[in-house]
Amino acid sequence: MFDHRYEKDVAITGIGQSEIGRPSSKSAMRLTLDACLEAIADAGLQRSDIDGVACWPGDNNNGDPFSPVGPSALKSALGLNVNWFGGGYEGPGPLAGVINGAMAIAAGLCKHVLVFRTITEATARVTNKQAGALTNKTQGRDSSYAWQWFTPFNVQSGINLMALYAQRHFHEYGTQPEQLAQIALTCRQNAMRNPKALFRTPMSMDDYMASRMISTPLRMFDCDVHCDASTAIILSRRDIAQDLPNKPIRIEAMGAALNQPWSWDQINLTKMAAFDVGQMMWARTDYTPQHVDSAQLYDGFSILTMIWLEALGLCPVGESGAFVEGGKRIALDGELPINTNGGQLSGGRTHGLGYLHEACLQLWGRAEGRQTAEHRVSTVAAGGGPLGGSLLLVRE
Repeated sequence: MFDHRYEKDVAITGIGQSEIGRPSSKSAMRLTLDACLEAIADAGLQRSDIDGVACWPGDNNNGDPFSPVGPSALKSALGLNVNWFGGGYEGPGPLAGVINGAMAIAAGLCKHVLVFRTITEATARVTNKQAGALTNKTQGRDSSYAWQWFTPFNVQSGINLMALYAQRHFHEYGTQPEQLAQIALTCRQNAMRNPKALFRTPMSMDDYMASRMISTPLRMFDCDVHCDASTAIILSRRDIAQDLPNKPIRIEAMGAALNQPWSWDQINLTKMAAFDVGQMMWARTDYTPQHVDSAQLYDGFSILTMIWLEALGLCPVGESGAFVEGGKRIALDGELPINTNGGQLSGGRTHGLGYLHEACLQLWGRAEGRQTAEHRVSTVAAGGGPLGGSLLLVRE
């Protein structure tokens, strides 16, 4: 199906992450520099080695808290001389910077690409609680033309859309609130072991059930936590990566397909683009879902994690509720640990790259306090509705 699987020529060689604040006292640029300089050093590189820069969604927002720093600003701040740089929104969403950067390396445009993602929504919400509302979306974010069909009908937040998927999943497959709760409970248990996580107090099933209903059937603890943070990843040409300090984490396969309308409501409300993404990813590798030993799956809302489990074939379609029930299977010592840093539900909404950062820590055995059993294969997925991307990672 695919003549050239370009991602196999690319490896992850370094990672970095700033503090995660709610809010942070640091500026967006300071957070970005903290993450990027840490990633460059972690890869054993110098700034002069970086010849590519990518992020998502880029400079489109011009200071919006959803994207306060773009690639051109970072290039100037770090004094980089690059052969390629880019940022864009659509397609694979939060993982777009990684996928675009990998393509640039495979095309021979550069050797080492610095990919980053910065967000300062916690600071924005200090002065404007509606800063993240869909009504405030700009032309550069999510193609604002689409939202004119939603906001007049009181779709003020992403949760109003995600609740449709959750309600349909409950209806079609008999999914229960106690099963959905297990995503939030597992993330909280993992966050308690992560010193960077925002929410680290214990949470019980009773606590979850007592939290207020936001958009039926999704409760407050089904929603991710706004924060200020930056995460950075170094992508390197695979042959060069062999000589760097960290064991290369090879990008075995990527998924970024969208084989349905770009819409949040006129598609199968139990599937979304995640299923197209998963099908593409597995078509690009000889590995199968049975090889995956850990998974970092988007939890902007808890229902999304369950949909990704099904979309990536990590459990049968319609059976994610039974798969996560009780939490044992997805715990740190379970057969498929998920969102081991606390995810976005308790760790903080680092929006895509935070999952990749955590996957690398786990594969390198550096997730102190929350390390799972040693393994070589992990998957990362991010996005929801018509946006989605996934990676299959293999530690060499």
